[in-house]
Amino acid sequence: MADGEQRRNAVSRGVSDAREPRDATREPARDTTGDVTDAQESDAARRRRRAQFLRELHEAKQLRDRVQPRRARAARMRQQMRMRTFRW
Repeated sequence: MADGEQRRNAVSRGVSDAREPRDATREPARDTTGDVTDAQESDAARRRRRAQFLRELHEAKQLRDRVQPRRARAARMRQQMRMRTFRW
């Protein structure tokens, strides 16, 4: 079940959200090294997700080129024409 559906179902049943509002006067103690490692982990995770997305995109383009050879050839010709007319 999607997260949005769970939230809607909880609201319709009258279940309150478990999160409490933060106290603005009290600042939570933070570990600066933990923040740095979390940022690095999230950055590494973002890179992994991006690499996976690009692999799947490349695979989808190859599949499309295989199943539509005429369109793929026309696209290659257009790209070659663009590169020939491009000025540095």
